[in-house]
Amino acid sequence: MKAQKLSASYGWLWVKQGIYLFKKSPVLWVVITFIAMVSLMGIAAIPVLGEALSSLLFPVLYAGLLVGCQALEQDQELELAHLFAGFQHNTSRLVTLGGLMLMAQLLIFGVMMLTGGGALVSILMGSVPSDDPSVIVQAVANAGLSIIIGMALFTVLMMANQFSPMLVIFKGVAPLQAMKASIQVFLQNLAPLSVYGIIMLLFAITASLPMMLGWLLLLPIMVTSLYAAFRGLFPNENELVSNPQPDTAQLTHTENHTEKE
Repeated sequence: MKAQKLSASYGWLWVKQGIYLFKKSPVLWVVITFIAMVSLMGIAAIPVLGEALSSLLFPVLYAGLLVGCQALEQDQELELAHLFAGFQHNTSRLVTLGGLMLMAQLLIFGVMMLTGGGALVSILMGSVPSDDPSVIVQAVANAGLSIIIGMALFTVLMMANQFSPMLVIFKGVAPLQAMKASIQVFLQNLAPLSVYGIIMLLFAITASLPMMLGWLLLLPIMVTSLYAAFRGLFPNENELVSNPQPDTAQLTHTENHTEKE
């Protein structure tokens, strides 16, 4: 499981490849992504256990979207059933991955509370009402060092979450090992991933302007472009362990199309 080290220009290439995969089935992409997000929000709304259950199931639904990306890459049709592919392949490891992410998040909040950010953490976790802006401002002002510590730790968690679901669903890598590998490849490819992040940030700002409606397009493009990034960094890592298929596509045809554009 060896990742490649790529140049900064690949950050833009991944975006173009992601748009290409999205354009192969745009309407269904919007529908599938919308269903996934509404499902997770509905689960999170369940009293007491909802948020934890949503965290556990997020990698499972996300993995289904990634399998849909793989299908399009291999010139197959995107189907609604792809959303549930995570319930058929490496499900226990995907749920475990979600559990590890949830535990890491809670540990980070714990560290922030110990370093003076208790009020801010209470607001972030929803245990304290945050309708009053002055309360939020006061909590941030009192957080001090805990904000810096929290941002640093959440950055590492984001790195761990970037490619670990792909490694679990496509190669059956153990969750903790997948998280470590994701951090390593992120650090090895800061240049292209930084370019990618800046581009997606600009897209996010634009998508937020017309009453957030642009996110209906941006969310699936984020999924397809992250899949493209994974395929570029791990060129031989796109087979479902429980259902191996020939590794024939490698997104080369995608690169040809995007270069022509």
